[in-house]
Amino acid sequence: MRSCDVAVIGAGVFGSWTAYRLAREGVSVLLIDAYGAASNRASSGGESRIIRMAYGPDEVYTRFSYRSLALWKEFFAETGHNLLHRTGVLGFAAPGHPSVRDSAVVLKKCGVPFEDLSGEEIERRWPQFHFEAPVRGLYEPESGALMARRAVQSVAASVEKAGGRYRIAQVLPPAGRGRPVGRGRMEALPLASSDTVRAAAYVFACGPWLPKVFPELLGQRIFPTRQEVFFFGIPPGCKEFSSPELPVWLDRLHATIPYGLPSLENRGLKVALDVHGPAFDPDAGERTPTTGAIEETRRYVASRFPALADAPVVESRVCQYENTSNGDFLIDRHPDFDNVWIAGGGSGHGFKHGPAVGEYLTDRIQGRGVEERRFSLRTKETVQRRAVY
Repeated sequence: MRSCDVAVIGAGVFGSWTAYRLAREGVSVLLIDAYGAASNRASSGGESRIIRMAYGPDEVYTRFSYRSLALWKEFFAETGHNLLHRTGVLGFAAPGHPSVRDSAVVLKKCGVPFEDLSGEEIERRWPQFHFEAPVRGLYEPESGALMARRAVQSVAASVEKAGGRYRIAQVLPPAGRGRPVGRGRMEALPLASSDTVRAAAYVFACGPWLPKVFPELLGQRIFPTRQEVFFFGIPPGCKEFSSPELPVWLDRLHATIPYGLPSLENRGLKVALDVHGPAFDPDAGERTPTTGAIEETRRYVASRFPALADAPVVESRVCQYENTSNGDFLIDRHPDFDNVWIAGGGSGHGFKHGPAVGEYLTDRIQGRGVEERRFSLRTKETVQRRAVY
């Protein structure tokens, strides 16, 4: 039997940052993960993730992301490991597109530095891009890319340095569903090793495993989907597709909403299509890329970056999103247990927000702060209608 004040299940970016924040406040914390922090099965795994502030009209995410940027910088300064590449982030769409128009309004309101650029201005500054139609873009100079795997592993390691504990172990789905809010309490959590964990409070930040841990509650409210990512080799001696010569970009001119990152640490140009793939099992799902996805992504790269029309795929990854019905986060108390919290629904955009999520959830557990209704369980439906990008 292992005892603590708070047990956090899931050492992804949400769980690790929550455990770290709690440990920094002197709370006795146990962080548990079945495969280890940022494993190749985890949504927080992989080499890099974008951090940007533009979210159209969704001010809550702009504020969370901007706060997270400050906390990431503070953490890297404290640990001496700078895992943030300040590449800048460029989002572009057709002139008048609401995502660009609304983002400009919110960025200005929140005090986020940005530049409003025409297509001609984009092509003059970054001639790597090619556009066949009018374009308007927003460029965030302070945004960029986080080295995801190492960042999460660094946060998880810092939990122990702050006085908490970190363990690789598989939890078993808790029993006792069906009671009204506030009437139930989880006393202990069984592990597959036959050990148990006893805590005053539990946080389940299990990402795509949440439907398996709470099948009746979340089996139809969290949707893990298969996503494919490709790295394209850049020509020898070429610097134009590496940071800082090329920014991170998000492309709303294309129906599949492609996004990409410049070559970081010499891995190649990272490109993915931001459409939800088929349902996916994070434990048993095969992670071999499909020929169709490779060819579709290759066609996009050739059209947007003509100099890379013949670029080879030098690396690929199959990961997963864990979508809620509309893309909002799920950060709420479990309706059956008054000492159980759920944090998930990163939905492909959550990584950047890890520090702010950890701060928000720590405040909620400690009886501080105000609930953000959009993160509540009651707003999650069983049919996907994506609204957050």
